[in-house]
Amino acid sequence: MNRTVSIEAQRFEIAGSFKISRETRTHAQVVTVSIGEEGLSGHGECVPYPRYGESLESVQTQIEEISPLLKSGLSRTELISAMPAGAARNAVDCALWDLEAKLSGRSAARLAGLESLHPVTTAFTISVDTPETMAAKTAEAAHRPLLKVKLAGPGDDARILAVREAAPNSTLIVDANEAWDESCFEKNLAACESAGVQLIEQPLPAKEDNPLSSIKSPITICADESLSPGKSLESLRDKYDAVNIKLDKAGGLTEAFNLLRAAQAADFKIMIGCMLGTSLAMAPAVLLAQRADFVDLDGPLLLKEDRTPGLRFEGSTLHPPEPALWG
Repeated sequence: MNRTVSIEAQRFEIAGSFKISRETRTHAQVVTVSIGEEGLSGHGECVPYPRYGESLESVQTQIEEISPLLKSGLSRTELISAMPAGAARNAVDCALWDLEAKLSGRSAARLAGLESLHPVTTAFTISVDTPETMAAKTAEAAHRPLLKVKLAGPGDDARILAVREAAPNSTLIVDANEAWDESCFEKNLAACESAGVQLIEQPLPAKEDNPLSSIKSPITICADESLSPGKSLESLRDKYDAVNIKLDKAGGLTEAFNLLRAAQAADFKIMIGCMLGTSLAMAPAVLLAQRADFVDLDGPLLLKEDRTPGLRFEGSTLHPPEPALWG
């Protein structure tokens, strides 16, 4: 077999800025992989995650190191043991899915055992800021049915109240990105309950989340950073009601499907999330979103300019990818 492999780092400007509890970004930084065979090319995109020690350079190096095996025909199944879970493997795995679909003349959905794909409703993210600024941004998005609110710890009760007042009819989910602690947990949780929040994502640091086992709340508590590669679902059972599955953390669509099936078998609710990337990064996750309780794939909506062709959004309705993009 004589495949080709190309790797490219790209930057896409964000519309405004993207703020979470631990950082502010002005650009989405991604790595794109293209794998060619028989005149066809499969494409995949990943977003390096600094929290797990990843960078554009480290991810590119990982892909370069595996390239000789890819060129000689490494399969998706073999890839799982050949590379560790993470962003680099995700880009490669998704490129192999895309290539396999093109070579076989069958869609990636069919290859995954899905007869067809239907549109899904994605959350739209409100970055963390002052309550006043968040209320103004929320008012602009109040027509959207599902809003994801980024939080930062102390003062989140005021932020939640401001967002709820600005979007009285939207379903709210919130993401603390590990920012809560004992000084603000009870106050913030009470504010979320009062505002009718449906899901709280990763309220406590992953290494300090044991107190969640004694928390009783009507709100779904979702693991994100606590669902790290190699961490068993069983260890999360008494602390979380849901898990956020992200392609970059799982290390690709192949492993994400395995994780989704295991999580459903363990009675976890499913959230399909994303890093801040383009439509190429979101497209494979649309397959997972068919089986999700919550979908958060709004990355392209947050960019000043997406890649072309991109996914089609009608408001917050995300349509399945066209073959020209992926799959």
